[in-house]
Amino acid sequence: MSKSAIAIRHLAFEDLGAFESVLREAGFTLDYREAGCDPLDGPEFTEADLLFVLGGPIGAYEEDIYPFLSDEIRLIEKRLAAGHPLMGICLGAQLMARALGAKVFPGPAKEIGFKPIILTEAGQASPFTAFAGEEVLHWHGDTFDLPEGATLLASTDICAHQAFAFGPQALGIQFHPEAGGDGFERWLIGHAFELAKAGVDITALRARNEQLRDGLKDRAQRFLKHWLASPEVGTLIQSGGVASSAA
Repeated sequence: MSKSAIAIRHLAFEDLGAFESVLREAGFTLDYREAGCDPLDGPEFTEADLLFVLGGPIGAYEEDIYPFLSDEIRLIEKRLAAGHPLMGICLGAQLMARALGAKVFPGPAKEIGFKPIILTEAGQASPFTAFAGEEVLHWHGDTFDLPEGATLLASTDICAHQAFAFGPQALGIQFHPEAGGDGFERWLIGHAFELAKAGVDITALRARNEQLRDGLKDRAQRFLKHWLASPEVGTLIQSGGVASSAA
């Protein structure tokens, strides 16, 4: 039986990136749904073996401007309540935090560029060991309180809550493990205004990505393989286990 992965996307170029080939090689069919355009309330979202909620340049608290955010939060609540595998990245992690009752708000500074994360003790026993001591891509201005019942896995000096787990099957990640490397120029073009406003040196950022390209992809893929192979996630997605349990 085939395995399914759905990714909710807010910008065309903020996709699954380095994760895509791992998922396809593992036998997943990939389906992107465009936030704000596609319905987000069908049974396929709770029945999918994996759900990713990807990044975007809006605030997780701006549902008065972007009403579809309320639909995303409700969907995440259902997924978490069912205990089905879920990964939220950047905006996706912030929406997870909101779904769990935590506050999302502007951070002390923009965090854009490449630098390492600091793993907690729990993080050192998690798939995030793939990133230990290595630079990853950061691209955010907002942050969030750690949700009640969540386990903190990683931090940086600017952002205390870089990654958390909620139960054994759900991960919220503020940085971008899937990004950098191939396709990075799309980010530089698509976020040109934000980069200029933040005073980021685009030439230096591009050059650093080129230096890190191969390592970024390798670590991202090792991280995802580790997560998919973990007993809690792996058991659920074997032979469409999530869809079966939702039936």
